[in-house]
Amino acid sequence: VCFSNLNSCPSSDLTSEGPEDRAPAPAPALPGEDSGDKAKPSSSKDRFPGQSVYHIKWIKWKAENTPVITQNENGPCPLLAIMNVLLLARKIKLPPMMEIITAEQLMEYLGDYILDAKPKEITDAQRLNYEQNMSDAMAILHKLQTGLDVNVKFTGVRVFEYTPECIVFDLLDIALYHGWLVDPQNADIAKAVGMCSYNQLVEKIIFCKQSENSELVSEAFVAEQFLNSTATQLTYHGLCELMSGVQEGELCVFFRNNHFSTMTKHKDQLYLLVTDQGFLTEEKVVWESLHNVDGDCNFCDSEFHLRPPSDPEAGYKGQQDQIDQDYLMALSLQQEQQSQDMSWEQIPEGISDLELAKKLQEEEDRRASQFYQEQEQAASAQTQQGQQSQAAAAATTTGRQPGSSERKQRKEPREKEKDKCILL
Repeated sequence: VCFSNLNSCPSSDLTSEGPEDRAPAPAPALPGEDSGDKAKPSSSKDRFPGQSVYHIKWIKWKAENTPVITQNENGPCPLLAIMNVLLLARKIKLPPMMEIITAEQLMEYLGDYILDAKPKEITDAQRLNYEQNMSDAMAILHKLQTGLDVNVKFTGVRVFEYTPECIVFDLLDIALYHGWLVDPQNADIAKAVGMCSYNQLVEKIIFCKQSENSELVSEAFVAEQFLNSTATQLTYHGLCELMSGVQEGELCVFFRNNHFSTMTKHKDQLYLLVTDQGFLTEEKVVWESLHNVDGDCNFCDSEFHLRPPSDPEAGYKGQQDQIDQDYLMALSLQQEQQSQDMSWEQIPEGISDLELAKKLQEEEDRRASQFYQEQEQAASAQTQQGQQSQAAAAATTTGRQPGSSERKQRKEPREKEKDKCILL
């Protein structure tokens, strides 16, 4: 069974139930749990010992409350990426206001969807092929909780070495992308990498390094340099290909650094769904932009409006600013110490104690002079600022001079004080 068999029977040409015709799969009851409580899971992880529990974030997506499964650990978990695609596409629905869900429940929902999405009006050959693919997908469905054997090729954003695990994406009609591409304009790198997958390229590097053929050794080092320089597993050529390959509004899965993310395209810009549990209560942080290879991103709300994270992230930014200031201070002190060390190294050998004392005194005088100059400049700046403030204050007054009666009243207290003086 291969991808081409599925492609001969695209889902758009088949009659299947739409999301409005398919009732949402019920949350399966766990052992010892009454079926009436299955739609009201506890928020406590202790209720599900030994099970992976995921918190659900409800967002306003296309005018409807839509659940998003969040992740509490930065693991591969392609199950979440696939489920979030189906949830955003409303092909799977969860009970309203559900707060947590287990991995087993997610698997039940996904399995029910695969069974319900079976095409109806197809030929016998297509039906047999679909059933075989569905059987293969069900056999590896449990791997979605941990990770899939995905091996990228560097020639296209949708080119992967075929593994049985990949059949899941084709069966669900969900596109899987990556952006780790070789720029064909770099002839040396393109030749060294060729049509290899990642695993094949690693084996080639090891083999060619041991070869006596200098050309093969050179190719090995070129390929190794490519892997090292693109450790983020995303190149600008790959980013450009993603921009042109992903369709507007498409919901798909993006693979990078052994992590699977839900991705979409909105107004010619790529976005990744924010599933970090740390943003569970951040209503305005739903998507993050994918516009460079360095990982810098902009957070957006569900309507792709730029939104900075609220207090938690602001606090983090303040901490980061303090770290940056501390780093700059340490760097300044280090440079000053290096400057002092260099000044000592510049002292010629064989110099007498008197000459050394003179040089040290000159250096000390220079530093003192510089210090006093800085103090004078600071004092001058403060004086000038004070004069400007006084001038501004004077400009705001009415300009009326005190009259003779006022001056007389001001002098009277002093005259009274003089009258009280007694000469001895």
